[in-house]
Amino acid sequence: MLYPMENQIRMVSDLSGIWEFKLGDETEPDNVWEGMADMELIAVPASYNDQKEERAYREHYGWAYYRRKITVPACWQGQRVMLRFDAVTHQAKVYVNGKLAAEHKGGFLPFEVEITELVPAGSSGEMAVAVDNRVNHTTLPVGNEGNCAFFGSDNPGVPGVEAAKKWRKPRNLPNFDFFNYAGINRPVRLYTTPKVYVEDLTLVPEVSGSDGVVRYEVTTCGEGREAVPVSLSVVDREGKAVARGEGARGEIVIPNVRLWWPWPGEPYLYTAVVTCGEDRYEQTFGVRTVKVEGTRFLINGKPFYFKGFGKHEDSVFHGRGLDLCLDVKDINLIHWLHANSFRTSHYPYAEEMYDLCDRAGIVVIDETPAVGIASVDGKDPYKTFSIREHHEQVLRDLIGRDKNHPCVVMWSMGNEPDTEHFPESAYEYWHSLYELTHQLDPQDRPVTFVCCQNNYEKDLVTRTMDVVCLNRYYGWYNLSGDLDAACYGLNQELDFWEKQHKPVMITEYGADAVSGIHECVPEMFSEEFQVEFYERQNAEFDKRSFFIGEHVWNFADFATIQGCMRADGNKKGLLTRDRRPKMAAHYFRKRWSQVENFWYKG
Repeated sequence: MLYPMENQIRMVSDLSGIWEFKLGDETEPDNVWEGMADMELIAVPASYNDQKEERAYREHYGWAYYRRKITVPACWQGQRVMLRFDAVTHQAKVYVNGKLAAEHKGGFLPFEVEITELVPAGSSGEMAVAVDNRVNHTTLPVGNEGNCAFFGSDNPGVPGVEAAKKWRKPRNLPNFDFFNYAGINRPVRLYTTPKVYVEDLTLVPEVSGSDGVVRYEVTTCGEGREAVPVSLSVVDREGKAVARGEGARGEIVIPNVRLWWPWPGEPYLYTAVVTCGEDRYEQTFGVRTVKVEGTRFLINGKPFYFKGFGKHEDSVFHGRGLDLCLDVKDINLIHWLHANSFRTSHYPYAEEMYDLCDRAGIVVIDETPAVGIASVDGKDPYKTFSIREHHEQVLRDLIGRDKNHPCVVMWSMGNEPDTEHFPESAYEYWHSLYELTHQLDPQDRPVTFVCCQNNYEKDLVTRTMDVVCLNRYYGWYNLSGDLDAACYGLNQELDFWEKQHKPVMITEYGADAVSGIHECVPEMFSEEFQVEFYERQNAEFDKRSFFIGEHVWNFADFATIQGCMRADGNKKGLLTRDRRPKMAAHYFRKRWSQVENFWYKG
């Protein structure tokens, strides 16, 4: 799905601002307009959970309702008018002038609907959006349907607990360790196209000697589109045309191409300009190659070493809502840390962040929200969870949205699924998705998923991925505080992975550190222990030639569900939630300044 853009032909109206809002319950009313009196004010885009100091907002479970007026200017007469939502978490129903206009499941990818006839040019209408924040065994991310959240349970069998459950109100029980922020988290826009228009654009860059070769395909829509000429031209950063193609598909050559390189190299971007009759669309792209060869991950033919972290879209007040200022700040902090990459843990991020990474030279592992697929009560999740069809659709939508971004170098199909207890079912599920992902991606990037701490000898799936991505907490959740034993256990496992002859990287490792806790003898939760944890484990990674990267968990502290394992959220960040550096940030800033992007392992 193409990002809305404004140019000489297309127009965009941003509907961000103050909307009306009301919390609902588990039952969606037959008529969404009923009960719309006494609505409150809410900011869009942003999660609704932290915008009011009430437990009802923070712990809401079920439907919530948004409303606002929309106006289509008279000057849009004759144009096709689209209403686009960048992300609504987790399920949405959109009503325009009392009619159901669109439905969508999935909280992290865009959807849109044409409203040309519903709100004619030169008129106004009313829009209501019903949002369901519930997570369960049919959603991605997965929520529990019993009494167990991600950390711990309600202690079944303890006297008094079973009786107390009868009085507990319904609540979300996420099987994931981040807060279930919900609502209209990303922008809502009206935009126009001509009646015959560019619906999609696919760019596949390759390198041939000193030239760039770009295969392209333009999808057009609208009555009579077959008779409308299509052309594509490529302009460089200075606005000079360097290549041109005629027709809806073809191959063009960029002489003496300038490649897209990760920062501090030059992330050079070209612009593809597509015309289809009256319509015009512009898409930035970079020419670069990505390939796995043996135990190496190659960008532009050179072995790349990943330096970075898992991240979250998470901030005070906004929750998971789009915050462009914070995104720019984070990009600058990534540069300050001398990092070169991050994983979009554990869901696709806002498109604006990918655009920033394209321009800033930050490498991205792009991940779906398939987190929490784990055994419940000893049952096989792959046979009991109704998620397969939804998972496939998310992959299609993710790749359709992000396929032209040069920053995206690998797809992650999900995070920490159960691959140990039902290894055959896990293999059937994940390897078929692995094959589908390769088929869906026009650039055929490497495909992986992220493996949780498990019995890796029983795991049949992880070893078949293009890159083995491991989340490991030796010394924290396992062998807690004993770094000698942790390094011994880590090395035992690395010996196993060396025999698989695959590139291996760690996508999560870390220790909670509460900012300001200091100790002469480092122990858990102190800043000194967090630094020692990383020093010891990085020394082991550096010894392994097949090891291609280190992604710390996490870039910054973030909010989680309340529980006895979390004090004001997850404190594994190199930075605090408000982006103040801990001692570990300074440690990695020094380390990564000395670790080159390329040829680090020779």
